[in-house]
Amino acid sequence: MKKENNSKLRIIPLGGLEQIGMNITAFEYENSIVVVDCGLAFPEDDMLGIDLVIPDISYLRDNIDKVKGFVITHGHEDHIGALSYVLKEINVPIYTTKLTMGIIENKLKEHNMLRTTRRKVVRHGQSINLGQFRIEFIKTNHSIQDASALAIYSPAGIVVHTGDFKVDYTPVFGDAIDLQRFAEIGKKGVLALMSDSTNAERKGFTMSERTVGKTFDNLFAEYKNTRIIIATFASNVDRVQQIINSAYKYDRKVVVEGRSMVNIISTASELGYLNVPDKTLIEIDQLKNYPDEKTVLITTGSQGESMAALSRMAADIHKKVSIKPGDTVIFSSNPIPGNEKAVSKVINELSQKGANVIFQDAHVSGHACQEELKLIYSLVKPKYAIPVHGEYRHLKANAGIAEALGIPKENIFILRSGNVLELDQKSAEISGQVHTGAILVDGLGVGDVGNIVLRDRQHLAEDGILIVVLTLEKGSNQLLAGPDIVSR
Repeated sequence: MKKENNSKLRIIPLGGLEQIGMNITAFEYENSIVVVDCGLAFPEDDMLGIDLVIPDISYLRDNIDKVKGFVITHGHEDHIGALSYVLKEINVPIYTTKLTMGIIENKLKEHNMLRTTRRKVVRHGQSINLGQFRIEFIKTNHSIQDASALAIYSPAGIVVHTGDFKVDYTPVFGDAIDLQRFAEIGKKGVLALMSDSTNAERKGFTMSERTVGKTFDNLFAEYKNTRIIIATFASNVDRVQQIINSAYKYDRKVVVEGRSMVNIISTASELGYLNVPDKTLIEIDQLKNYPDEKTVLITTGSQGESMAALSRMAADIHKKVSIKPGDTVIFSSNPIPGNEKAVSKVINELSQKGANVIFQDAHVSGHACQEELKLIYSLVKPKYAIPVHGEYRHLKANAGIAEALGIPKENIFILRSGNVLELDQKSAEISGQVHTGAILVDGLGVGDVGNIVLRDRQHLAEDGILIVVLTLEKGSNQLLAGPDIVSR
């Protein structure tokens, strides 16, 4: 790798800025592009009939010969959820850690892409070479295990990308964040730091995941005579582990409900990231064999998703579980911005059925607060600061932290999706813009639905009419034609 070179590193966020979700960033140097993360976003309230939103990758498609691979920081949907769609157009290798790869492989299986996708599992502390880049995986803590920061080495300099992270000195599983390695890289001279902005407005430190375990113990003791239902993110394996620990301690059987929850727990168990005592897990059909006070359900639906297990229980349309008066329902999560209305609807439905709903003190964030961000800035000592992962206000708060720590204002870049940031040791500037946007996924259709269709769906929802037309034989009432559905 040449040290003297007139070329500049180009950093091009293709999503994930000024929003929560759809994280994807291209790093380009001469004839090499490495893509960090490839996530989805969830549809907004006015996107009727849309299942999910993925990034427009026109720039990668136009430069496909340069793309060397996808490097994934961790296994959350907003970082991996678009891979199954994007890889159909850009079939390059995936590089990530073991648990993250296991979760990705489940998705590839669902899309019948496992055999055609090249994959390499990378350990923390290990580096990979991709074209002009060398990328080192650094151990961090987050609300899912095996999360990584990345040190991205190029002839223009080193860029450290934190991924989603927090500083947890007492993690439930594995080691604490490798602060020593951040410091060692900082001593080498870091060109830029791209750091998680999600909690940049919050003062202090993010609490350790272990504190939630104590909360569960207290809640299990307090509500020892009721059935307990806990909704959390399917990917939060540490949270699931602590629920299982409390259930075992208080002699309760555990049912896991929700397809994504079952898949991830199965993968985590197989790979050794989850310890489940013998005879603790039971099938949902076995619930009737145990008294309510001896069971706990771990379920999806913490974000009010309409078809998730908890939402179906609340709406009384779940085939196996009905909410009973006296049930204790614990939301072990905070609503993602934009989901507040859906979560509130589920809470109200649960309360109307007589459930005792608890949604405080049963969650800690997986993202760094201000003091943790200050610590990383102080260790890495970057020349340039590039806040990432958050709405504009989060990015601005992160930029304020960088400036307060002595990084000149002109060296701090709050980017927008599609901005092309060119930088080297001498200078940095936003030199242009590439095409970005959102591709709407509606069932099996990718990109088939646009603003006109969404507008028509909105009109139908508010003022429309559906007419079902059947042609019947007059005497026997046998169906001769149809049914045809007409919408107006």
